Parts: sequence; structure tokens; C-alpha cells
Amino acid sequence: MIVNSESVETTQKLAKTLAQLVTPGTTILLHGDLGAGKTTFTQGFARALGIKRPVKSPTFTLVREYQTPEFMLYHLDVYRLGEEGGADDLGLAEYFNPESVSLVEWSEFIQPDLPSDVLNVTLTRTDTHDQIDQRKIEVTATGSHSQQILNQLEQTYGIDD
Repeated sequence: MIVNSESVETTQKLAKTLAQLVTPGTTILLHGDLGAGKTTFTQGFARALGIKRPVKSPTFTLVREYQTPEFMLYHLDVYRLGEEGGADDLGLAEYFNPESVSLVEWSEFIQPDLPSDVLNVTLTRTDTHDQIDQRKIEVTATGSHSQQILNQLEQTYGIDD
């Protein structure tokens, strides 16, 4: 699924729609360069789940935890681990469990710890001189659980509430 977003609001609308479809056990990998909108996407996602406190990138803490009425939401940003890895002793695999939902920025740095059933959200800046918030957002799935969510997203995104 590809969405061409021309604003922060459109990016967060997609995140909101996705948040309403996930169930515990869902892992979402957020891909994109620095400034692509991964944290902006997460903010819209968390807001849709009723998170009231500010959602910031956990670049320096690696993980931020948020309690929703139904499950724990984990937001991981493992950019600081870099290509060297270093995640082996951090126990990051515990954040990918059947009772929680996890969003992961820079997941390529912890590949061995990731589940095989994931949603991939790739954000690519397509800014022009006039529009600075344009993004191409591609959502793909690997695994049956994630594919079911993606199928629902394709059917419901864009339908006015």
C-alpha cells in the first residue's frame, strides 16, 4: 500500500487508522532517513490509542513505554546502536511479545531480535520548494498476522470517519 502524504496531518491520519487496527503481538518497523517522519508517525499512532503524554523519540533512552487501555505500547529507536550492533545484551527481544505492540525505528540494527511477522512502514521525503511535509509512505507486511492488518488498512484508510 502506498500513500502520498502532503502534510503532517495526512501522515498522522494513516498512523491513526493503523493504530485502530493493530492487536497485541503486532510489531511495526519504521524505515526512513533522519527527518523522514518516523516519530511524527508514532505520535499520531500513540494519540489514536489514547496516549496523552508527549511522544518523543527515544534516541537516547532506546525505549519509551506507554500504557494503553488494552496493551503496552513500546517505541524503540535503536539508531545509537549503529551498525556495530551491541543489542545482544540489552534484552530487546522482550519488547516483541504477544501482549504488546511495538514500533521500531532503525530496526536494521537489531535484525536478529525482531520477530518474522511484521508490518514495514517506509517513509520517504518527497518535498518540493512549496511543500516541505510531503512524504511517500509505503506499508508492507511479512507474516499472516501483519498481512491481515494490512488488508484491513487497505480497505479502511481514506474512509471518512
